[in-house]
Amino acid sequence: MLKALKNILSPEQVSINQTILQQHSKDESYHTPSLPDIVVFPMTTEEVSKIMKLAYQYKVPVVPFGRGSSLEGHVIPYNKGITIDFSLMNKVLEIKEEDFLVKVQPGVTRTQLNKELKKYGLFFSVDPGADATLGGMAATNASGTTSVRYGVMRDQVRDLEVVLADGTVIHTGNLAAKSSSGLHLNGLFVGSEGTLGCFTELTLRVYGIPEYVMAARASFPTVHDAVSAVVGILSAGIPIARVELIDEQSMKQANLFSETDYQEVPTLFMEFHGNEDGLKQDVEFMKEIVADYRCQGIEFETDQAELNRLWEARHNLAYAYIHGYPGKKLMVTDVCLPISELAGAIEHAREELERFGLPGGIVGHVGDGNFHALLMIDVSSQEEIKKADKFNESIVLYALERGGTCTGEHGVGVGKQKYQEKEHGAALMVMEKIKRALDPDNLLNPNKIMKLTD
Repeated sequence: MLKALKNILSPEQVSINQTILQQHSKDESYHTPSLPDIVVFPMTTEEVSKIMKLAYQYKVPVVPFGRGSSLEGHVIPYNKGITIDFSLMNKVLEIKEEDFLVKVQPGVTRTQLNKELKKYGLFFSVDPGADATLGGMAATNASGTTSVRYGVMRDQVRDLEVVLADGTVIHTGNLAAKSSSGLHLNGLFVGSEGTLGCFTELTLRVYGIPEYVMAARASFPTVHDAVSAVVGILSAGIPIARVELIDEQSMKQANLFSETDYQEVPTLFMEFHGNEDGLKQDVEFMKEIVADYRCQGIEFETDQAELNRLWEARHNLAYAYIHGYPGKKLMVTDVCLPISELAGAIEHAREELERFGLPGGIVGHVGDGNFHALLMIDVSSQEEIKKADKFNESIVLYALERGGTCTGEHGVGVGKQKYQEKEHGAALMVMEKIKRALDPDNLLNPNKIMKLTD
């Protein structure tokens, strides 16, 4: 297989170097690493197709790899084989500014894309925090802080170029804003975590940079008050672009790491996009609403440096916890519920953290019902890992029993695999049949999302 790969790629595009293998043996999760046999670095769709044809011929597993920033073990090659690293396929191919579309290769990062789009007065909306690749973001159906206004990754994808298990190249959509033709393949492949094909091009929806941006930081006595205030804001139809909850413990970590002096109580970070006059009216209405939910104080920012400081504090929370607990590993949970159930779910999660005696905090994209618990665990301690797993199971089951999902944006990988049958029931068999039809030898990222049995 190694010899065959070197016949279709240049020598520097094929590696069995131990350091390179180790870099591709893990993601940012706490899951156990596993080395691939070979790492390849294609530059074109044609090369990816040739790699897949060889893998299909030799029956060798293949795992697509973006930046390794995933959180549920998606890119860990537990069946060994080939890891396809898409870092060399990192070109912005076309910006169609009049159509508000952009065509990119999968290795382009969101920061890289937004730098290019800014020249045209445009931006790409999905903001998961990490500077992930767009291919990886599509693979996990990523979302983030702006999804309450602009939607998740699946909402932005117009077309994907996909290389299937046997090397066949297909397109899943077109450039039109809507279509009633055929099955919705975009929706099928986005979120498939590399189990159905390798993305080699993405056509994505982009947006005009808003005329005016205002951020606010609102403090509350309890998490319940903060979440209830969000429901009030959304019910009033105020066009909020971001609304993030940070609990008391997480505010403490943010202040330590980011050298801020924010009040250490449950807090909402909010952002509003629009024109200046319209936003001023919306914000006045918002102030009246949050006052009804015992808001203790609200600070506004329009200066770009202060806006950046606010959102950097939010995005850097994971690193704040890592630096605050040296020697421990971060475990991030990820459940999503109907908004009406969110306050109860967060209160339940805090009670469970205290019951298990685990250090951590709770943050969330509360505008769409998604929240995360950030846990710091000693991965060398089986007792701590067991406690963390039990905690995770407790909040997942709470969400599923109330019509929620085990993962709002991080994906299934291996970490959430055990909840698939409970969440999907008989529909999981449909997913398995689709996987078998497209990948009969189970070569593409095998045993992620679901485990196929003969």
